[in-house]
Parts: sequence; structure tokens; C-alpha cells
Amino acid sequence: MSKFTKEMVDDYADKLLIGLTSEENKMVLDEFDIIDQNLDLVTQIPNISEVEPMTHCLDDFIYELREDVIEESIPLENLLRNSDETDGDEVQVPKVVG
Repeated sequence: MSKFTKEMVDDYADKLLIGLTSEENKMVLDEFDIIDQNLDLVTQIPNISEVEPMTHCLDDFIYELREDVIEESIPLENLLRNSDETDGDEVQVPKVVG
């Protein structure tokens, strides 16, 4: 796998609409270098390729689906009384993305 470059980090930052200063870009690249070094250490563990990946962090993890139980719901009108602004049966909230 190729290393991250300044251009790659800037491109991803632009796509995510976060924009980075040159100092922040360098910080990201430094962090990726540390991650790469740590991953290199992991690959040096003897027989690591023979270890089966875990699907859960606990070996004895057991899950059970509970029975669906129909319960009475609170009437929508009662729920909407708690909001300042509504539009039909929807709650209006302030816009948070520019």
C-alpha cells in the first residue's frame, strides 16, 4: 500500500469540506506515519497470518433476540406538544449545515 501524501490528505479534506492548513496537513501525515509504523509491528508477529480474525471481542459472546412485544404508543399529538415548532407530524429543528 502506498503512503499518504500531502496531496492525498488535501484532496480528502476538500471532499469532506473540512479544509486543512499546512500545519494540520503535516499533523495528519505524522499521525499516519505512526499508524503505519504500528501496523508494521503487527505484521512482524510470528504466524500472524494464521490467526483467525475474531467476530467479537469476547470469545463467549452469545446473543439472543428478544421476543417482539407490541406496546401501546404515546399519541403523536402528545409528543408534538413538547416541540416549539412543527410541520404537520414532523418536528422542525434549526439548520445545522451551512
